[in-house]
Amino acid sequence: MSKNKGASFDNQIVPRNSELQKESEFLKESLKREFGLNQILGRSKVVKELHEKINKISLCDVNVLISGESGTGKEPAARAIHYLSSRAGKPFIPVNCSAIPESLFENELFGHVKGAFTDAGLQQIGLVKESEGGTLFLDEVGVMSPFIQVKLLRLLQGKEYKPLGDPRPRKADIRIIAATNRDLQSLIKEGEFREDLFYRLNIVSLYIPPLRERKEDIPILVKHFVNKYSKEYNKPIQGVSEDAMRAFISYAWQGNIREVENKIQQIIVMSTNSLISSKSVQLALSGLSDPNTKESRFDYLKATKKKVIENFERNYLTQLLIEHRGNVVSAAKKAGKSRTGLWNLIKKYDLSPKQFRS
Repeated sequence: MSKNKGASFDNQIVPRNSELQKESEFLKESLKREFGLNQILGRSKVVKELHEKINKISLCDVNVLISGESGTGKEPAARAIHYLSSRAGKPFIPVNCSAIPESLFENELFGHVKGAFTDAGLQQIGLVKESEGGTLFLDEVGVMSPFIQVKLLRLLQGKEYKPLGDPRPRKADIRIIAATNRDLQSLIKEGEFREDLFYRLNIVSLYIPPLRERKEDIPILVKHFVNKYSKEYNKPIQGVSEDAMRAFISYAWQGNIREVENKIQQIIVMSTNSLISSKSVQLALSGLSDPNTKESRFDYLKATKKKVIENFERNYLTQLLIEHRGNVVSAAKKAGKSRTGLWNLIKKYDLSPKQFRS
């Protein structure tokens, strides 16, 4: 009798495990759809080739170097590689290399043990540990100093790192995807970027072309952002006129996709009609407006509001750094922000934590 009960119990466990496995697979597929190739919009030959390359790259667990102009979509491409890979269920940690000062980069990357330096009252894990099992995305890698380049090279060569103050090396199970809008080959010739680091990062390269080389994708991007921001700002905008779309297509878009998104936001905020007209587009793209219009007065109020917010942020940030004597880790915890987020604000207002240390 007990034997039958055991068999019944075993039969109940198998389906449950199977259900959990199915649920896990469903979650992975959802991540792939949400953050995979769906984020790279377009139907041009260039985009189709880009999709094919990303699919191939995601299958191999190697370091990737993504290049392209600012605003072309390097981070979405990196996310697509991650979420289409076997690491999809693990963290994707983006790092803006230009936002972290050289003196703190090593600590941000590798963390520190308690007592590693004067203000190290607690242990802190670094971004490498946070991305364990997943992907560490290093954006704007071309701005890294020679000192940081050496530290990163050691991580890439041995898959090991040492937190500050800890003599023991630790293993790092991560994939590194780097991105740059600079010509690293030229930087190597000028002695500003290490050639050995370049080859470690550039196991596989991926180039994201500028929008001017795939103008047939512009209508798709425009419709996507119009739909997104009309819902977000609760504006009853039905679409874009033919003249307006022609204006979008003929524009140079030096800022690429990021600029398209920015201009669409501006137009939708200012719009009072259900259809985006060519006049609205021309005003947004030229930056010109009649000083007596309601739109111009709205712009003034918007600019004033922005200035008030910036003054508040600067004063709050200054008081926060004074209170924590320039300790960014402690200040970030108090503010409820990530270290990278706080560093972005510090850089935005051209402040230095050193000036608040005493």
